[in-house]
Amino acid sequence: MLNKKSFLIFITFLVGMCSIVYELLISTASSYFLGNSVKQFSLIIGFYMAFMGVGAYLSKIFKRDLIYHFIVIEILLGLVGAFSVPLCYTYFLYADFGGFNMFVFFLISTIGILTGLEVPLLTRILEDDFSLKDNISTILTFDYLGALIATIAFPFFLVPFVGIYKSSLFFGLLNIVAGFATYIFFRNEISLTKLKRRILLLVTASIVGVIIFSIAASQSFMKRWHNGIFKHSVIYNNQSPYQDITMTKNNAEFRLYLNGAIQFSSRDEYRYHEALVHVAMMQHEAPRRVLLLGGGEGLAAREVLKYDVSKIDLVDIDPAITDLSSKMDLMRKLNGDALLSSKVNVVNDDAFKFLLENRTPYDIIVCDLPDPNSESISKLYSNAFYKLARKNLTKDGLLVTQATSPTLTPNAFWCIEKTLETSGFAHRYPFHVNVPSFGNWGFILAAANPINFKYDESISTRFLDQEMLSHMFYFPKDTRVPNILSNYLDQPILLSYYLEHWQLLNHESK
Repeated sequence: MLNKKSFLIFITFLVGMCSIVYELLISTASSYFLGNSVKQFSLIIGFYMAFMGVGAYLSKIFKRDLIYHFIVIEILLGLVGAFSVPLCYTYFLYADFGGFNMFVFFLISTIGILTGLEVPLLTRILEDDFSLKDNISTILTFDYLGALIATIAFPFFLVPFVGIYKSSLFFGLLNIVAGFATYIFFRNEISLTKLKRRILLLVTASIVGVIIFSIAASQSFMKRWHNGIFKHSVIYNNQSPYQDITMTKNNAEFRLYLNGAIQFSSRDEYRYHEALVHVAMMQHEAPRRVLLLGGGEGLAAREVLKYDVSKIDLVDIDPAITDLSSKMDLMRKLNGDALLSSKVNVVNDDAFKFLLENRTPYDIIVCDLPDPNSESISKLYSNAFYKLARKNLTKDGLLVTQATSPTLTPNAFWCIEKTLETSGFAHRYPFHVNVPSFGNWGFILAAANPINFKYDESISTRFLDQEMLSHMFYFPKDTRVPNILSNYLDQPILLSYYLEHWQLLNHESK
């Protein structure tokens, strides 16, 4: 049978796991919705640590009945922690977008205070039986060990297999289990009237019931949430280790979203992919080896396969995307089974890492990457990344990249062009086309040598033609942005430029 010290060490381990998981869950949810993960994690960790200090300070107000107060704190922490992510999802869907950060800070501050109360109370509960020195070292050791286990489990198990929504509910339940187990273990030492015991048990049972119901209804909630966020009915949703993948459908049109951002609409994606691929491919005398960075849905590969290429290496970090695109009938029909072609070699790897390790140059590099709404993606538009790409090109090789919208995010667009310049691409050719589901969308073709543009009539297209090619490189005077900064790996200014658009939209919506 467990003695008092062994039991409380075990409880410390459990609550150490729970406290760090709430911090990670709320930071991740906030990053999903607002982007800029460094900012979100930094602010949330700061608030969490500061209010843990507040909780530790407030612990001195508890003079007696320490075990009872610890149990109550665990129940409250379980309640707030369990519904922290569901409340974030609900607030984001229904409430004022501008107040989302303040709501998140309120949640994490509350969790911080309750968490800050735990260790001082556990240490004092043991003070009658063990020395203060032993108590502090033991309690902190197992609290930190629990945090370590949680941080390992979070990216490798919780996010990909459980999801952040259900994870918060499960760990809230674990906090309450820790509190209830403490009540059972110390029930003979707790001085409570029968009425208070009944109220405590009734409240605990009610909260557990609500959490269990929420876990059971989580799939239904997420379905309604996705239908509320997205314009059309959700037909597919999956949380991979890298991103939330959602597909919607309305009549003959379906769309792919990654972390809530649209990647394509089947109604007009050909406009985007024809511009991205053919403007570059037609300018090369004999493109044989092509590298696609991103584009795991196979639509850019479909366009490249219209040429007499010998090999296409498609590098996409997320196997969930390439698996979906090679197995789902809707996707296979749209991409023409491009990913099943013998010429296409699919590599599930980070694009930056791939360029570092690659030793065989390419004639064309096509960067079909998501918008730079986080630090991890912004690095794929950095000076270092483009220098690596230049080293992976043949002498007359070309690079083309999607570059966000020159209308909605002009600073980001011209920042990418500036970054290509500082990376050694002497000649850059920004161009743009109208994609109805995106709006006016921008691309940049880059090369070491000047390009004399030509159009190949033998290539089958639905949108691009000779006349369009001659017009898409013109930018009206009021759309050009001077004095823009370059994007560097350690100074991702592009992220700030990109997020300016969303901040402006938020300000205008008030």
